[in-house]
Amino acid sequence: MSNQQIVVGVAVIRAGRVLAALRPGPDGGWEFPGGKVEAGETDEQAAVRELREELGLEIEPGRSLGLDQPINDKYVLRVYTASLLTGEPVLREHGAIRWVGAGELAELDWLPADRPFLPLLREVFSA
Repeated sequence: MSNQQIVVGVAVIRAGRVLAALRPGPDGGWEFPGGKVEAGETDEQAAVRELREELGLEIEPGRSLGLDQPINDKYVLRVYTASLLTGEPVLREHGAIRWVGAGELAELDWLPADRPFLPLLREVFSA
């Protein structure tokens, strides 16, 4: 675990819907936006910075969905819920974005590392 870098994904929730972002390219798919945690940063600080850089959003990080999901040999994904404070998503690195409800999560072709978080996110919606 210590040799793997943490990648934080952010499930931004607004009005009962979550923000999904489409990673472009041949290995693309839908994901929770986010990015790598840099040296000296907490997961939450990385989440705030990445969402500001990638989508122009200001967020308030919430709780972890409680899973360390391997992406590959080098990276492990952690997903946190977050509330949207200000902003509307701006496409800088993604091909598309969608606000999806709990019932629509299965309709998207999620990246493999993000898929294990979907049932956990449904629990958040139903709580």
